[in-house]
Amino acid sequence: MTDGTTAVLSARAVRRSFREGSATLEVLLDVQLEVQRGERLAIIGASGSGKTTLLQILGGLDRPDAGQVIIDGRNIHELGEGERGALRNRSIGFVYQFHHLLPEFSALENVAMPLLVRRESAATAAERARALLSRVGLAQRLNHKPHQLSGGERQRTAVARALVTSPQLVLADEPTGNLDGRNAEQVFALMLELNREMGTSLVVVTHDPRLAARMDRVLELEAGQLRPPVPAT
Repeated sequence: MTDGTTAVLSARAVRRSFREGSATLEVLLDVQLEVQRGERLAIIGASGSGKTTLLQILGGLDRPDAGQVIIDGRNIHELGEGERGALRNRSIGFVYQFHHLLPEFSALENVAMPLLVRRESAATAAERARALLSRVGLAQRLNHKPHQLSGGERQRTAVARALVTSPQLVLADEPTGNLDGRNAEQVFALMLELNREMGTSLVVVTHDPRLAARMDRVLELEAGQLRPPVPAT
C-alpha cells in the first residue's frame, strides 16, 4: 500500500459491526483500500458479506466503528455533517441499483440538482445537465419525468446525475442489478466510457463476474476483509 498522497480514496483499518440481539456481527475487519485517479475497481462478494456497508462508509453515508476514510486529503468521518455533505457533493458521485430519481422532477432537473445544491446558477446547471444527458443518449428525453422513462433510461439519467459535478470518484452499488441483460450492458459500457473520458475513479460493487472482469482490478470482500479473489480451480 502507498502512503495515500496520490490516491483519490484511501481507507485504513476500517471496522464495522452490528448488534443482532445479544450477538455482535462483525461485518468489516481492518479493511484497507486505496483507489488511484482514473482507476476502475470492482468489489465482489457473497450476499450479506458487507459490500453495501463498505460502500456507504467509503462515501460518508455510514460511520465506521474504527478506521479512516481519506478523500480529497481529509478524513470524511472527522468532518461535521455540513462539511461532509459539501465534500460528497464536490468529490463523490453515487449510482445505486435503483435509480433514486426524484419522481416530481424531469430528467434535466434531476441531473441539474447536484449543481444547484452547490449554488451554481440555474442556467449553468441546466446547460451542464443538458450536455451530459445528450452524451448518454437522452437528448430527446430531457423533460420526461422518471415514470415516463424506461428502466435503462432511468439508470442512464442516474449515471449522468452522478457525473454532472465532475467528481473525483464514483461509487456504484449494483448499478445494473435491476436491468435486463441488454440494458445492463449498455449502462455498464456507458460508465466505462465516461470513466475513460473524464478520468473519474470508479468503484463498483457487483455480483456479475462478467462486469467485474472488465475492470482494472477486482477485490473480494470475504470474512470482513478485502483481498484479491481466489482463482477458480
